[in-house]
Amino acid sequence: MKKRQLGKSDIYVSEIGLGCMSLPSNQIDADKIIQVALENGINYFDTADLYNKGENEKIVGNALKSNRQNIILATKVGNRLNNSGDGWSWDPTKEWITDAVHASLKRLQTDYIDVYQLHGGTMEDNVEEVIDTMESLQKEGLIREYGISSIRPNVIDRFLRKSNAVSVMMQYSLLDRRPEEWFSLLEDHQASLFTRGTVAKGFLTADGLNRAIKTKDYLSYTQKDLVDTIKKLQTLEAPIASIALQFVLQRKVTGSLIIGASNSEQLLESIEAYKQQVPDTILLQAAEITKQELYTEHRV
Repeated sequence: MKKRQLGKSDIYVSEIGLGCMSLPSNQIDADKIIQVALENGINYFDTADLYNKGENEKIVGNALKSNRQNIILATKVGNRLNNSGDGWSWDPTKEWITDAVHASLKRLQTDYIDVYQLHGGTMEDNVEEVIDTMESLQKEGLIREYGISSIRPNVIDRFLRKSNAVSVMMQYSLLDRRPEEWFSLLEDHQASLFTRGTVAKGFLTADGLNRAIKTKDYLSYTQKDLVDTIKKLQTLEAPIASIALQFVLQRKVTGSLIIGASNSEQLLESIEAYKQQVPDTILLQAAEITKQELYTEHRV
């Protein structure tokens, strides 16, 4: 599998990364999926301290500890579980991030995190404190690089302008092209894009039409618009999932597609779709089919 440089760092990530949130809570079942990922050249594994109340990090750490030197491990911080464990609050303070990184390191069974991401963000955050904390963790050797996972352009803009962040994670697909409006911002600051939702909740797979017929709407698409769009995409001379993945990968700013899987078969289907080459002419046709007015509702 091809790899791409992550921003301006010396880290190279596989073009598909495994989003670990969907992993089974059973270690044996999770190990099988992670092994398939490793066997197929995936080196980027993405989790968060919030997933399954920290248990996801433990599963990922157990599965990858023997391959630690060969993989890029990423997790996230900022959402603080309450004492009862039935909810969380936003806490981007230095004290919490410092405590949280040590807890993540213990659960992941590692001495360092390759990419540490702020898991959200608001304009009320003390961004200077957040960045100073991240860079202090870098100097200590606890993290190699840092980034942000957010859908808020103003938050991303401020974070990139004030920091040395190398990545931004956000939803992006043929059916959700809002981020295109912000790609120049990432390019200007030499930050790479981690995409999630690349197959748009399964609408951009072989079963996409059936899924669309059973849904009410999706983002700005009414059900009729969604069904019509998927039908048009299915007329193109390439598998719709391959078109979806290659469309995102053709963007220079893209670092890795973060793909989730709850079983090995799902992951293998995504890998096979990735391997299928799609001519540029078809990607251009897909882009025209899904061309839409740029959204503005996430500008707050």
